[in-house]
Amino acid sequence: MVGHVEWVEFARVPRLPASGEIVHAEAVWDEPAGGGAVVASQLARLAGRCELFTALGRDELGRAAERRLAELGVDVHVQWGGETRRAWTHVEAGGERTITVLGDKLLPHSPLPLSGYDLVFFVSGQPDALRAARSARFLAATVRELGTLRTAGVPLDLLVASANDPGERYDGSLAAQTVVITDGARGGSANGVRYAAVPAETIVDTYGAGDSFAAALAFGLARGDELASAVALAARAGAAVLGGQGPYTAQLHS
Repeated sequence: MVGHVEWVEFARVPRLPASGEIVHAEAVWDEPAGGGAVVASQLARLAGRCELFTALGRDELGRAAERRLAELGVDVHVQWGGETRRAWTHVEAGGERTITVLGDKLLPHSPLPLSGYDLVFFVSGQPDALRAARSARFLAATVRELGTLRTAGVPLDLLVASANDPGERYDGSLAAQTVVITDGARGGSANGVRYAAVPAETIVDTYGAGDSFAAALAFGLARGDELASAVALAARAGAAVLGGQGPYTAQLHS
């Protein structure tokens, strides 16, 4: 896993405040999250272990993030420097999350010892880190770093995009063997073929559902599952997260 981590403060609120309004949080918690952390945690649960190559600030939040990720079963390899990025997340009564980020992503860069891995999932990093990731047998990525993917110019085994998030829409400009476009509760498409979502019994918190879906999809394909089977596993993983508070409490286990 190659990607960013940010320290996220969560607040469960009855609704998002209107301009000038004050709302009272019903619960608050904080922990490391962001795409790199969530994908790494989900891969660790499915595969038994996962190594995360990331960058963290040389500050207390960076050290706390490293400790917490280790508790989640992730082997963390950190490039230290700068200030750890933070974020605030409001989780409404219906489970939808709204995020405000503070500061720039700290992006891992090469050299990264990624040769020989069965799977590397690239969420974010410098172009040289993505080129290093291509030495893995199977390389997956999300489209949220489209500029980096174009600059690196390496072929992908899996690309995950979104039909709903403006920052994760795909324009067809990359060389990717499998392209999966998620569409929330409507399911999505895998290489142009529609698939159905797995209904969630209860929606508590949507934070991390998309990244857990992508992680499980990459895991299934990298171990040799047929596309339909890998998508089914991914749909279960995404739905599982919806039932827990935060991204980690209900992630799918192997």
